[in-house]
Amino acid sequence: MAKGKKSSAKIRNWIIIITVWTFLLALVLSFISETIIVNVGFITASIILIIIVFVGVFFDAVGVAVTAASETPLNAMSAKKRKGAREAVELVKNADRVANFCNDVIGDITGIVSGAIGAAIVFRILVDNPNVGNTLLSVVITGLIAALTVGGKALGKNIAIRNSHFIVLKSGFAVYLFNRALRRKNTQ
Repeated sequence: MAKGKKSSAKIRNWIIIITVWTFLLALVLSFISETIIVNVGFITASIILIIIVFVGVFFDAVGVAVTAASETPLNAMSAKKRKGAREAVELVKNADRVANFCNDVIGDITGIVSGAIGAAIVFRILVDNPNVGNTLLSVVITGLIAALTVGGKALGKNIAIRNSHFIVLKSGFAVYLFNRALRRKNTQ
């Protein structure tokens, strides 16, 4: 098979895989968050909302860091057998896929889930306080979620660009630990 056809097939396969993963992750996260939200109070729901927004901001920063980092210093760390450095190099080599997963998949899912949680919070407040204006409340909650998300991502991007190698190395270490745990589980 020609190099161009292999590359096209690889891209097509990635698109199919990431689409299916996005669908499954969105289903699971939406179900879990909405199931939890209907059974908790306003403060707990707000904390869950903030955590979900933070997860989106965090993964967005990782995606930006992976695209901003260069392989050279990570290769040097890998040659010195620094734990997670080999995985960090792989993250940078696959920056397009890692950024797609972190920025688009996780970012979009957390954005959708945070919007759904915001709507659930508005509903909860309106049920408990029927005299509150629903349009104003909905607009304010939506505005707060958008401001936290966009402001957080702006800060995260700035930090990610300035500290890309550190963030990628720590992400590589997390992948290293995850792979190690999987290997341990498979050997038991």
